[in-house]
Amino acid sequence: MKILYFDDFRMGVLRGDQVVDVSAEVHDIPHTGPHDLINGLIARFDDYRERLEAAAADSTGIPLADVRIRPPLPRPGNIDCMAVNYMENGTLPAPAQINAFTKAGSTVIGDGDTMVLPDIPASIFEGEAELGLVIGKRAQNVPASEAMDYIFGYFNFIDGSARDMPTPFNVFFEAKNRNTFAPLGPWLVTADELDDPQNLDVKLWVNGDLMQDFNTDDMAHKIPRIIEYLSSIHALEVGDVVATGTNHRGLNPFQDGDRVELEVEGCGRLTINVEDKLQRTWARVTRFEHTSTEGNEGRFTPQIAGKYAPGT
Repeated sequence: MKILYFDDFRMGVLRGDQVVDVSAEVHDIPHTGPHDLINGLIARFDDYRERLEAAAADSTGIPLADVRIRPPLPRPGNIDCMAVNYMENGTLPAPAQINAFTKAGSTVIGDGDTMVLPDIPASIFEGEAELGLVIGKRAQNVPASEAMDYIFGYFNFIDGSARDMPTPFNVFFEAKNRNTFAPLGPWLVTADELDDPQNLDVKLWVNGDLMQDFNTDDMAHKIPRIIEYLSSIHALEVGDVVATGTNHRGLNPFQDGDRVELEVEGCGRLTINVEDKLQRTWARVTRFEHTSTEGNEGRFTPQIAGKYAPGT
């Protein structure tokens, strides 16, 4: 089942290219807003699945093109993101030490929304294409052998990043927690719909050009190990988000006017826009193209023009 929010956070179930409003079927779940309504549904999904399936089959749908899709998880309690969790198409000699960082729930945006690049002296802004997952029941000290039972569903996730901030400490906090830097959606795909989340194609386009193209089988630490690790640090609660990392070779500079599309196989397509009032510019090259070109220095494509460009 594919579950989403639309318009004024009405809850819907996707049926083909239509959304069926199922808000009436979940109105009795205690909630104060859409953030805990979806959490309540996830926690009680076994009690509501048949009702939602029947409503989706029997009710009149609305064309997706006629609604505004909203973030399916509007304010997660925790967003845990894996760091350096891909083997970069098998080019790394060994997996990096397992590691993670957090993003604030207030950074979430949804399909059709805009990532806003702030006025800060970052050398580059990037968005990492990732498979996201949402926790279905409280997970604490979960062994890898049982980890998959704790996943409710999957979705597209973009990890926005402001790189090379001059502060010599709190690097991930400053880089990852900017407003609008956690696009996710467009809907939640329940875990039963994906046969093997460890073998999914991940593709990200910028203005129609394919920039990231990899498979989740390249993860250094697989999904069961991720949940085992994270749940050993703190309890994962219903509705918490886990972002599983990215293959960095296709990362590229996001800049003003960009239309970014992410499609993790089976999860639909998440589309966002990018806005930069400073209109800073970078060359349209991937991180791999930059680092593999003789004479180029550093990991990141240098800024060409605008505020904070070298020499300005």
